[in-house]
Amino acid sequence: MNSNFDRNLSSEDLLRRRATLLQRLHIDGILLLLLLILATGSLFILYSASGKNVDLLMKQATSFGIGLVGMFIIAQFEPRFMARWVPLAYVGGVALLVVVDVMGHNAMGATRWINIPGVIRFQPSEFMKIIMPATIAWYLSSRSLPPRLKHICISLAMIIVPFVLILLQPDLGTSLLIIASGGFVLFIAGLQWRWVIGAVAAVVPIAIGMWLFVMREYQKQRVLTFLNPESDPLGSGWNIIQSKAAIGSGGVLGKGWLQGTQSHLDFLPESHTDFIIAVLAEEFGLVGVCLLLLVYMLLIARGLVITVQAQTLFGKLLAGALTMTFFVYVFVNIGMVSGLLPVVGVPLPFISYGGTSLITLLAGFGILMSIHTHRKWMA
Repeated sequence: MNSNFDRNLSSEDLLRRRATLLQRLHIDGILLLLLLILATGSLFILYSASGKNVDLLMKQATSFGIGLVGMFIIAQFEPRFMARWVPLAYVGGVALLVVVDVMGHNAMGATRWINIPGVIRFQPSEFMKIIMPATIAWYLSSRSLPPRLKHICISLAMIIVPFVLILLQPDLGTSLLIIASGGFVLFIAGLQWRWVIGAVAAVVPIAIGMWLFVMREYQKQRVLTFLNPESDPLGSGWNIIQSKAAIGSGGVLGKGWLQGTQSHLDFLPESHTDFIIAVLAEEFGLVGVCLLLLVYMLLIARGLVITVQAQTLFGKLLAGALTMTFFVYVFVNIGMVSGLLPVVGVPLPFISYGGTSLITLLAGFGILMSIHTHRKWMA
């Protein structure tokens, strides 16, 4: 009896020591496990979606490695330390967006990248997905809540500046995500319902204004294609029609890894980026999609738990906004691939190919880990 008790005690001590080690490293074990599951699964999917392109796979794996290191480093800094640097990060982010609009690298008809030949190529708008909610959280955390009209207007002004700069690239999908990330902070801060209702009521006239004066012809065509993909099945409606065909042909269990026809026979454009979930659905079926959604739901649930447990207003606002923005990422991508939303060019988090997006997402989860693991020491 005593030996069994000692064995049980030692195993409990071992678990406690492991938990203590993760806490000392400021790593949330649950988030880390879920992210590693996504990383492993995404490489299998990307290998198939890219037509067995090993170079592409190695680039994505390298980005995962860099992102994980960045996540670990960011998690070491206390949120109050991060808050001191938020204004400088915002100014730097806006400056980079100006550089993109003036002398950025053009690819596929859009100027979204800064390219330093032989050194690095990155997309500054991705960084604003973290900087934007952090800026609004920093600003509102030192004001009385719920925010007054003056504070709301200043917050909206800070949101509109990067929104316009990103819209000029043009990148409608990312610009809308920037608005959403900042808007979530305002909502969590206790935005009065009359302002929320007013914002919802303003959607229609704003949408009409954007259609008439802001949106470009290809963006309008995406909306028309969303409403009726069959109107141009060999042109603008091709992507969504082939995507639906891939999703439907997968059935419950799918055709098997590397056995998809839509992507391997090049029927499905952008199969390794925006439409990669169609490849997953075709090869792994409804079961594979549900498992992916389960991991996403667990990540979002963990993010909401961290939000509730945050001990500072800045941490609570930022954690909530990052979590809800991640949800919008998932919702918009799956919605557009399945034909429920217009195609706006939003990648599927952690699954679609893209180094800057991947590193930015992991940086966001590094901030969540910092907010959670530093809470005992925060005032």
